[in-house]
Amino acid sequence: MAEETARFPKVDISHEMKESFISYAMSVIVSRALPDVRDGLKPVHRRILYAMHDMGLTPDKAFRKSANVVGEVMANYHPHGDSAIYETMVRMAQDFNMRYLLVEGQGNFGSVDGDPAAAMRYTESRMSKLALELLRDIDKETVNFTPNYDGRKEEPVVLPSRFPNLMVNGSAGIAVGMATNIPPHNLVEVIDGVVAMIDNPDITLQDLMKIIKGPDFPTAGEILGYSGIRRAYETGRGSIIMRAKTMIEEEKGKPRIIVTELPYQVNKARLVEKIAELVREKKLEGITDLRDESDRKGMRIVIELRRDVVPKVVLNNLFKHTQMQSTFGVNMLALVDNRPRVLNLRDMLYYYLQHQREIIRRRTEYDLKQAEARAHILEGLRIALDHIDEIISLIRSSQTTEEARDGLMNRYGLSYEQAQAILDMRLQRLTGLEREKIENEYQELLAKIAELRSILADENKIYAIVREELEEIKEKFGDERRTVITFDEESIEDADLIPEEDVVITLTHDGYIKRLPVTTYRAQKRGGRGIQGIGTKDNDFVEHLYITNSHDHIMFFTSKGKVYRLKGYEIPDLNRTAKGTPIINLIQIEKGERVSAVIPVKEFSEDRYLFFGTKKGIIKKTELAAYANIRRGGLFAVNLREDDELIAVRLTDGNQEIIMGTRNGMSVRFKESDVRTMGRSATGVKGISLDDDDDVIDMDVIKPNAEVLIVTANGYGKRTPVEEYRIQSRGGKGIKTHNVTERSGHVVGLKVVEPEEDLMIITTSGIIIRTEMKGISVMGRYTQGVKLIRLSENEQVGSVAKVPPSDDDEEPNDRLETESDVLEPVNNDEQSGPAAEDDGQNGDQE
Repeated sequence: MAEETARFPKVDISHEMKESFISYAMSVIVSRALPDVRDGLKPVHRRILYAMHDMGLTPDKAFRKSANVVGEVMANYHPHGDSAIYETMVRMAQDFNMRYLLVEGQGNFGSVDGDPAAAMRYTESRMSKLALELLRDIDKETVNFTPNYDGRKEEPVVLPSRFPNLMVNGSAGIAVGMATNIPPHNLVEVIDGVVAMIDNPDITLQDLMKIIKGPDFPTAGEILGYSGIRRAYETGRGSIIMRAKTMIEEEKGKPRIIVTELPYQVNKARLVEKIAELVREKKLEGITDLRDESDRKGMRIVIELRRDVVPKVVLNNLFKHTQMQSTFGVNMLALVDNRPRVLNLRDMLYYYLQHQREIIRRRTEYDLKQAEARAHILEGLRIALDHIDEIISLIRSSQTTEEARDGLMNRYGLSYEQAQAILDMRLQRLTGLEREKIENEYQELLAKIAELRSILADENKIYAIVREELEEIKEKFGDERRTVITFDEESIEDADLIPEEDVVITLTHDGYIKRLPVTTYRAQKRGGRGIQGIGTKDNDFVEHLYITNSHDHIMFFTSKGKVYRLKGYEIPDLNRTAKGTPIINLIQIEKGERVSAVIPVKEFSEDRYLFFGTKKGIIKKTELAAYANIRRGGLFAVNLREDDELIAVRLTDGNQEIIMGTRNGMSVRFKESDVRTMGRSATGVKGISLDDDDDVIDMDVIKPNAEVLIVTANGYGKRTPVEEYRIQSRGGKGIKTHNVTERSGHVVGLKVVEPEEDLMIITTSGIIIRTEMKGISVMGRYTQGVKLIRLSENEQVGSVAKVPPSDDDEEPNDRLETESDVLEPVNNDEQSGPAAEDDGQNGDQE
């Protein structure tokens, strides 16, 4: 048993799995999926090119069967499946995938319609002329070699790559826990960028972006705007919007759209099928015919339109619903010293330039070593020619070659190599002409050696050589940019087609959102049962309901203090009982975030403010204009403490009065002017002091001659004149606004209302009731109120919202003011204003 234990020792399975998976992950990252920043190649690409180099498949030689190449690569360098190798080689030969081809293919190598390449036994291939530049000088010890997988041969660790292949041809790959997606670029622009860095090592990223304008895709097309490009070049990550190149023609009085170029990596056949499918499903209107007229001269998709449609509107819908507009997610991840790193534009050019400096240095050292070795031989030959008669006599008198060699070395002080060269010298070298050739060669070598040594002693000369050779490649292989970068920032949605109307937007606790016309809900008498307003899944309930306009900006604030933005019409319009669309499909909300406030805004005026309130009673005021530019991924709107979250945002004019209400029935009314304006990243100041078991549940803006509405979890509510809420200083305990009992339940909503408005109540089971505000009793602050809605067992009120009056003869003109408005981050170093009076003390936060 002991012997068996020794042979098969026990190991911890969890530790073994961890170690083995790490090894596997690193192998995938370093040896398969990610390109090297120096040559822009993954191991399989590098091995294919090196195997072709080994086989002599240069552009001036005949094509060879692709199966021959795949077999060579698999047998000697890449111990993986033949299909993986062949598919990689096919892509290197496809002009719609590679901006600059590295493999020349003969036969069927696939098409932009997604047709696969013919089997490897049918196609033939060889290296392209540009691929030779990747391997130039590889035989001059410019790169390190490593044993292949079975140790029989050696393969290069990296190729010399005499042009910046990673930027020029891009790369895409998925490793373990990471991925890379680098777009292709124009060779001329990239080389100009490297040359600019040689001329000015301190060149800024902004100056480089003036030279390298953006990606240049093999399928051409258009790029919308510079913002995505700029973000990708600055951070290494970004999103670039690509569009098909189109033109509108008229044939026999009927308009038609002609598509001549597609976004990168879009399958043309699938695109045509998708358009036809959308036409059949009536999602695209106005299209009467669809044809693919592409041929060897170029791409041409013809979309015939009805006479009565506006071509631009149809085109905008095509951009929205099909891959005629798509996004390239840039993630410039590459291996730097065998470690994965996300690189910006300057980093990529810098590491490539350092690689070229090393290549030129090693090549120069190799040439110097060869020149010095040859000069050493010539020095021996010159000695021999000066003493030719004695040397001939010595050789003739020697019994063996070794004796003659030793004699030459001892008598004339020659090295072994020089003595051997003299013994190998042919008699014709004794002629006068040959003597002169030896002398001339020797003098030329001395000059060459001096030049090579001067290069190695001067970095500037090394960079000058890199510059010169890059310029030669640019001159030989450079071409015009294909992809056009346009400033067209027009929305893909034609706003003129979207009617301006008041809409209801509902958002559930689990994050399902939808849009409905406000007329969906009819007014009911107080105490009615309500109608089914939204279908929810188990354990989900409607948490927020807002009234806005379909053309307004909708700002979403999350519990973590971030803000996102959509247009009203971008929220899906669904039927009354649908549960909605996940909010994460519309905004890039992060894990653990939930929407806690929504504010509709028509325009970002400089004289308007956003007033924020948090669960722990912190408040903040920020100019609305500070939130005009919200990126797609959101923006930090407020700096929250670790145990706090955002619960309300309101749009104000800076001179209003604010009221805050708590779960336990306390409230405080104070002047907005008591809170100074802060920056987006500030935390804010204390608005109300809370007991340990209390939280703020709502915040609203006071209106003249209005009333304060209180609604509780068990469906009780009341209206109280605002005059009963005296103005206090912010930061105090406040005054009682509701007598919380077990029968009424805790407070769930506090709204400043007017009798002409209606009230919407949403329960945790998805029931919505709309009732007239004037039907709710006016009572004092200390009362519980009256029953507003009959609730089923285990059902409670989830949230409430004010809506315009539901008069059938009158269109509602006022936008609903909902529980939240807009917010943005504030500077952390901003301190708060006046101290709290009344029942509390100073509550300023950093």
